[in-house]
Amino acid sequence: MDLSKITNEKVRQAIEAWQHGDSETFLSYFTDSPTMADDGNPRVFSSFVESACGHERFTSIDKVENNGLEVYGKFHTESWGDFKTYFKFHMNAAGKFDRLDIGQARY
Repeated sequence: MDLSKITNEKVRQAIEAWQHGDSETFLSYFTDSPTMADDGNPRVFSSFVESACGHERFTSIDKVENNGLEVYGKFHTESWGDFKTYFKFHMNAAGKFDRLDIGQARY
């Protein structure tokens, strides 16, 4: 899959790690205790990564917004099937992600 649409290099590298099921590399782009929301509901980030990385993935990248920090595309999960989703990365002043918002996208 072509990730070149993702213009923020750190987001692209994090998504690449996600796509390969490489949770260690994915986590390396985040602070030690990032926050997370799933469709606006708080979720434990570490539990999400542990259960989803390697089992869920983008099947297409359809659009990228907010200077490359927001990625929208079709997504496949073993539990919920296929749907459109977003990953919205929030970067702190040190250049690490300190929050991830995910959810079903409507576009």
